Amino acid sequence: MVGYRFFVGVFGSFADRLFLDPNVPMARTASHANFLRYLIEIGNHRGVRILEVGSREVTGKSKARQGFSNAEYVGFDFYPGPNVDVVGDAHQLSKYFGDQKFDIIYSSAVFEHLAMPWLVAVEIAKLLKVGGTVLIDTRFCYRTHERPWHFFQCSDMALKVLFSPALGIECLEAGASNPMVGRYSTFADPNLRFKPITALYAHSNFLGRKTREVEHFDWATVNLDEVVNGTRYPLPLA
Repeated sequence: MVGYRFFVGVFGSFADRLFLDPNVPMARTASHANFLRYLIEIGNHRGVRILEVGSREVTGKSKARQGFSNAEYVGFDFYPGPNVDVVGDAHQLSKYFGDQKFDIIYSSAVFEHLAMPWLVAVEIAKLLKVGGTVLIDTRFCYRTHERPWHFFQCSDMALKVLFSPALGIECLEAGASNPMVGRYSTFADPNLRFKPITALYAHSNFLGRKTREVEHFDWATVNLDEVVNGTRYPLPLA
């Protein structure tokens, strides 16, 4: 078994590089493995208020409350349960907190389960202090799970749209983490069977800072260039 793992680790990495996309940035600070450590480092201080959206312990014991022991940590979730302080609908997040503001708002493995994540982005921005930090860790390529409430899987670009300068958010880092290797199965269309699928990443990650208040934000009035950062859909190859 050790020999097999060594072989896969050494030679598999060369093959796995073929499945990466050089145009997809790898998240570092905000990656799935690193984001909580980073938030604890910057946020575990007296007077700092932290809100976790989707805090209920589902897949294991949360490290957040212990990690933020010196700060004021609030766990928010749709259902009551371990590590939940406030129960409610994230699509109406601000109504549960009135005039309260937070220095850090974050969520992990939540945005794929939101029916209207664009509304939740606005609600998060309402509660975040100017200068405050928002961090989103969500699924990009992953198995279907927790149905029927498995709605959207966001790329790093999608998170940059949801938390754009139009909403008063400056992107500090956006990228992917945990690359995957895949292929089409025997049940796929005949022309696709067994073909490799490249550029698969389990997680999308976003780290941003609120730079200004945006009053009465309305997605219907947002300028497209402002949310896509002046980019354009790729032109057809000549």
